[in-house]
Amino acid sequence: MKVVVIGGTGLIGSKVVAALTEHGHEAVAASPSTGVDTLTGEGLAEALAGASVVVDVTNSPSFADDAVLDFFRRSTEQQLKAENEAGVAHHVALSVVGTDRLQAIGYFRAKQTQEDMIRESGVPFSIVRATQFFEFAQGLADSATQDGTVVAAPIKIQPIFSGDVAAAVARTAVGAPVNGIVEVAGPDTFAFEDFLRKGLAVQGDPRPVVTEPQGLYWGAALQESDLLAGPDASIGATSLAEWSARQA
Repeated sequence: MKVVVIGGTGLIGSKVVAALTEHGHEAVAASPSTGVDTLTGEGLAEALAGASVVVDVTNSPSFADDAVLDFFRRSTEQQLKAENEAGVAHHVALSVVGTDRLQAIGYFRAKQTQEDMIRESGVPFSIVRATQFFEFAQGLADSATQDGTVVAAPIKIQPIFSGDVAAAVARTAVGAPVNGIVEVAGPDTFAFEDFLRKGLAVQGDPRPVVTEPQGLYWGAALQESDLLAGPDASIGATSLAEWSARQA
């Protein structure tokens, strides 16, 4: 089948395209660099011609509250409009585990808006919610750094390898629409502090990491389990230790 991967040249999208191609599908990478702009709709109709599935793995270039909401609202609106016109049978979107529990954070309010638009569109859909990626440890640490020290929130995290996320997205894309949410998470659960410390070590980043009982996650107070997947989540095959060893 023809699967159009919106954001198909990025970290996840390129892996989704490779996985689909390996299994004999026609996977088309759609992004501004290939002439497709989901904010304006430019190139969408041409890319979607003959497509059975659209996979959206895009992300906003800015995480500022207004900018990220505008990005997901406009991008999703353009995609769904083009899909309805093209007769696309399945819309797959990558989202984040805990989105509905993290509404104090602007980014997750934007992701919730995206999810709601998909549900209300009339296009059969599957939403793949993933936990945070191993590769994002340094960015998470940056967001929590105060005076050179990473101040971690007292929460748990179940991080996952980006390749395992891409594999889950690709599997979902070639399956029947679930018209709901599929969760995917890593095989191990860590205290947030421990994950950040291990992730920074892989990058040779010497910043100290401490847990602050009143520490915040992207500016919000969370419950300990807010970032953890539910019991029915699909579990990725790659552990943090295995991924770290590959980076050496």
